[in-house]
Amino acid sequence: MLSIIYGEIEDKKYIFDPDTFFDNTYEDEWIVDELSVKMIKDVDQSDVIGPHLIESPFLGPISVEKLSGGVKTLILVNNDQGHIFNASACGDNCAKWLLVIGQMKDVTVRLGYFMDFGDGEIEVRIVNTGFIAHSSKELDYEVYKNRLL
Repeated sequence: MLSIIYGEIEDKKYIFDPDTFFDNTYEDEWIVDELSVKMIKDVDQSDVIGPHLIESPFLGPISVEKLSGGVKTLILVNNDQGHIFNASACGDNCAKWLLVIGQMKDVTVRLGYFMDFGDGEIEVRIVNTGFIAHSSKELDYEVYKNRLL
């Protein structure tokens, strides 16, 4: 399940800057993983050629370090359950992928804004209150009601 901590947190496992953390810790197999390839295609509109080369329609051939902060965060969330990542580095285009990862495994991220999880059914636990939301409306209301942001 996807669990979200809203607002500021103090935790030794918390990574505020997932972009830089990714650049210094990612493993080649993370890049060519089937889910990573799909996320890179969807979020960055880029194709994985290999573990060290991405083909961007905007930038041409790029290194993995030039991927967006959002897709780097998603790859970290999927591959490193030892940390809590700042998902505020992600835009709304990453929301569906956080939900996909949360359906596959238990993950916790931190958010500092109201991410748009769409109109469909979701299952997201708000760590701050323990509430499990089944729609974006429920999620946003719980965050608002408890002044978590």
